[in-house]
Amino acid sequence: MPTILLADDSTAQRELIAGLLTDNGFSVTTAMDGAEALEKLKSLAPDLIILDVVMPKLNGYQTCRSIKSDPKTEHIPVILCSTKNTQVDSYWGLKQGADAYIIKPFPHEELLGTVKQLLRNS
Repeated sequence: MPTILLADDSTAQRELIAGLLTDNGFSVTTAMDGAEALEKLKSLAPDLIILDVVMPKLNGYQTCRSIKSDPKTEHIPVILCSTKNTQVDSYWGLKQGADAYIIKPFPHEELLGTVKQLLRNS
């Protein structure tokens, strides 16, 4: 069962996304912000990471940059999810090393399809 690390400061979003992933056969570990996600990465080896962009302490861009600059975690696919929906936001997310950028609110099939595709490719 693939393990996904999910970081989102919104309890409702965290529960919604975690529930969707769990219902579809994934094991999910959650974090409330980027700093907690990076801390959990010290003892967890997830198959994929989903990050909200707007979070306290470390935002999704900063967290993604940190993940992708560490040789121990650079291979882990990262999906950025955000309500920030301009082309610049998406471009900037991909420049930070993200493997995908999904705009909230998203159809459940879009997130599941992206997760499955990235897991197949990794």
